[in-house]
Amino acid sequence: MKPTTLLLALLASPLVPHSAWASDAPAATRTTGADNFYRSDRVTGERVRFKNQYQMEVVGTLYRPKGLGRDGRAPAVVVGHPMGAVKEQSSQLYAQKLAEQGFVTLAIDLSFWGESAGAPRHLVSPEIYSDDISAAVDFLSTQSFVDPERVGGLGICGSGSFVISAAKIDPRIKAIATVSMYDMGAAVRQGLNNAQSLEQRNEMIQAAAQQRLVEFKGGQRVYVPGTVNTLEPDTPDVQREFFDFYRTPRGAYAAAGERPELTTQPLFSSLVKFINFHPFNDIETLSPRPMLFISGDTAHSREFSEDAYRRAGQPKELYWVKGAGHVDLYDRADLIPFAKLTTFFQQSLAGK
Repeated sequence: MKPTTLLLALLASPLVPHSAWASDAPAATRTTGADNFYRSDRVTGERVRFKNQYQMEVVGTLYRPKGLGRDGRAPAVVVGHPMGAVKEQSSQLYAQKLAEQGFVTLAIDLSFWGESAGAPRHLVSPEIYSDDISAAVDFLSTQSFVDPERVGGLGICGSGSFVISAAKIDPRIKAIATVSMYDMGAAVRQGLNNAQSLEQRNEMIQAAAQQRLVEFKGGQRVYVPGTVNTLEPDTPDVQREFFDFYRTPRGAYAAAGERPELTTQPLFSSLVKFINFHPFNDIETLSPRPMLFISGDTAHSREFSEDAYRRAGQPKELYWVKGAGHVDLYDRADLIPFAKLTTFFQQSLAGK
């Protein structure tokens, strides 16, 4: 079986099973209150650039509450976007909403995505993704209007696992919150609800190794169909949920130079790097730093927040948003518990 055919088969069945998410709700209901491209008149935003430890340029949008002086010494939060997305999708919405409450926030593009450096594009590299978050802490810690002792991390979807990975070796991240978290390691190793067999995993690994050699020889790159570009009668329900966001005006965004049809699609030959990614191992060592896990109670991804919460040390909280699915918490401002996040970071980053 060709790599592309194999991967389509894997993603269409065990990784995103039809039963994982109820799609009975009409699209209009699922998008009520969606405000991905929100622009606040209560904060100032500016593009910033800095280097991670690999000397790769990371690009982000820095938000400050209007009226905060250069010596304001405010608490700060790094915000990471969903896996395969960019800062303009979900994370800038969260960053602005938190900045309205007095935080300095920094929404970043992970390396190989959006405006940040990294080639080939869409490469999977969880170690570098996590380092990008620590590099954002580096940047914030050098700003005169930020208190470097009061910096937190917020990860949406896949970035939830990257924020946890970063925080395990970066004690400067004083509080960790995740929303609609995906454990990208578990998702690739075993699929949702452990639906992918070891045999299927090994087939994927073999196909990725073959494809890596093709690319080494100068052959064409192959991308994982992270979000499909068209809906078919047999398109899995989870794919339809992501399509509603990434392939419609609700959330579609392509950075300069990006092919719109390739957005959200990781490089297949690098996808297997997630198999070695175990962000929840030793998660209990983050204690006593507080952790907040937010998930929709109907989200297909809820298993990852439940797993992280079960393993984490105290203090910790698992907060369910009633009636919310996975993608609902990307941009549905009527459902996202911004007040809960505000209270969590205000208390966790209060300082001494």
